[in-house]
Amino acid sequence: MYITITAQKTNGNYSQSSADFVAYLEKENQQLKPSELEYFFNQHGEQISAEEVVDAIDKNTAKLKKREPKFYSITINPSTRELKHLQHNKETLKRYTREIMKDYAASFNREVNGRKVTVNDILYFAKIEHQRTFKGTDKQVRENQPYANQILELRHQIRRIAKGEEHGNIQKLQRKIQQLEREAPHQQNGKRIVQGMQKEGNQSHIHIIVSRKDISNSVGLSPGSKYKASEVLMNGKKVKRGFDRDSFFKKAEKTFDKTFGYKRNYAESYASRKDFLKDPKLYFKVLLGLPANEKTIAFKILGKSGVPMLDIPTNKVQVAIRTIKQLKRGVDIALKSGSIGI
Repeated sequence: MYITITAQKTNGNYSQSSADFVAYLEKENQQLKPSELEYFFNQHGEQISAEEVVDAIDKNTAKLKKREPKFYSITINPSTRELKHLQHNKETLKRYTREIMKDYAASFNREVNGRKVTVNDILYFAKIEHQRTFKGTDKQVRENQPYANQILELRHQIRRIAKGEEHGNIQKLQRKIQQLEREAPHQQNGKRIVQGMQKEGNQSHIHIIVSRKDISNSVGLSPGSKYKASEVLMNGKKVKRGFDRDSFFKKAEKTFDKTFGYKRNYAESYASRKDFLKDPKLYFKVLLGLPANEKTIAFKILGKSGVPMLDIPTNKVQVAIRTIKQLKRGVDIALKSGSIGI
């Protein structure tokens, strides 16, 4: 599971309207028939239109200044293993969204009318998307890049020859391009994988747009707060503030596992990502100390995430430093590309 929370910006400034972001989330619908359209939903509603979302979010910004975010984007990216466990069920993804929005509300150290924040105080709209594209950080794109560079140079050479600026055999160069296209190590449906290409298979994920203000438009609820839990004096009154992201990510993972009976491997857990970032030695010690069957699954997960799988010793005896360093670089790249962890 990979989850992100970001404030939406346009040209370096916080978006003053949700219209552009909502339009972006409508991109898949442009290719669908009316009967296939994906609508927005929230805690209690279904088939909510894009127009309704923009109207609700843009009206819920009382007393917010231009330099303050008006809304946030939460993206929930289940892994291939998690999607397979859910049997690619759209209604199950909606159920999960509604459950973790309860976790989201519970992670605020705020009060509304003297009580703890609940999901009913959160103004949000969610939408399921079924497509993803390859990013420049993906293993397939990175390893195909040398071939892409050669192909680009050959195409430049062909253009120069066509303009009479250089002598050469265009047909021979075109055959070389075709050869490089075939030799690129990562292919999809007979084509070289490039940045921006749509990924095959089930790529379902969830986008959530959530207002900075509570549903009454009176209390600020910012998941971007740098405070986990604190109190501050405002107009002579003590006011609680803060949002605990760490708590939210932990709860989101536990909610998935508990709700759907999912047995999570260490390599795909939030705990493993924290171990890797804070104490790589501990990360590898735990990874290599897993029971044989779990360790096999762990390395399969890492391999599919773009981590280069080397000849790694599988016992608790000394592990080669060079091997660990190479694996660490691979895990680091996978984390940055959003392939594993939260």
